[in-house]
Amino acid sequence: MSRLKNKVVYITGAGTGIGREAAKLFSQEGAQVIIADFNRDLGNETEALVESGGGEAFFVETNVTEEDSVKSSVDAAIERYGKIDLLYNCAGGSVPEDGPITKIDPWVIDHTLALDIKGTLFPSRHVIPEIIKAGGGAVVNMSSTAALRGNAMHVYSAAKGAIVALTQSLAASYCKDLIRVNAICPGIILTDRVKVRFGELPDPGESSESLAARTAKRYPFGVGQPKEIAQVALFLLSNESRMVNGTLVVADGGMASF
Repeated sequence: MSRLKNKVVYITGAGTGIGREAAKLFSQEGAQVIIADFNRDLGNETEALVESGGGEAFFVETNVTEEDSVKSSVDAAIERYGKIDLLYNCAGGSVPEDGPITKIDPWVIDHTLALDIKGTLFPSRHVIPEIIKAGGGAVVNMSSTAALRGNAMHVYSAAKGAIVALTQSLAASYCKDLIRVNAICPGIILTDRVKVRFGELPDPGESSESLAARTAKRYPFGVGQPKEIAQVALFLLSNESRMVNGTLVVADGGMASF
C-alpha cells in the first residue's frame, strides 16, 4: 500500500494507543513517521515496532504542553527528513478526577487544558509552516464525542470543544495554502489508558472486562480499537479525502444514533 508514499508525518502521542497504531499504519502506507512523545521508553518501543515492520521512524522526546519542547522536536524532524507533509495531533486525554466543575481541584483544569489545547496548538503552530513549505498537506486533530453532547467530565468536554473550534478555524485560514484540517471525534476506544480507567471505577465486584462489555452494549457496532481510529486518520491525511476540509468525523460505534 502507498497512500502516504514519500510523505513525512509528525505524530504526537505516538508512544502508545491510537498514536502508536497510527505510526505503524502510516509506515505501512509508505510514510516516514516522526514519533513525538514525552515517554522515552514508549517512544523508543514504537520506533522499534515501525522499524521491525520495515518502516522508517524517528523518535524525538517531546512535551506537547511546552512550546520550546515542540519547537525543538520539529527542528530535529526537519534536520532528519528535510520536510514535514502531514500532522496528526494525537496527544491528549483526561484524568479520572475530572467531573462537575464545582467540585474538581484546580490542577485538573490546568492539566487537562494544557494537554488537550496547548498540546494541539503548539504542534500546529510549528508544523503548519513546514507543511506550507512542503507545498501543502493535511492536519488531523483529535476531538471527542465529549465535545458534541453533555458529558460528566466538564473540563475535558470544554477542551475537546475548543479543538473543534480550532480545527474549523485552521481549515478556513490555511486552505489557501493547500492544507486541509479535519478532526476525529471518537467515542470510547480501548486503549491501555481506557482499560486502566475501567479498572479504576468504583465497583470492586465487577472486573474491568465485565465493565467494558457492559459499556459496549451502548455501542451498536462495539467499542472501538485504536487501529480503527488510526484508519480514519489515514483516510483524512491521504489524498483520498482531498475534498474534505473543516469536517468532524464522529467514530463512536454508533452511540450517537442508538
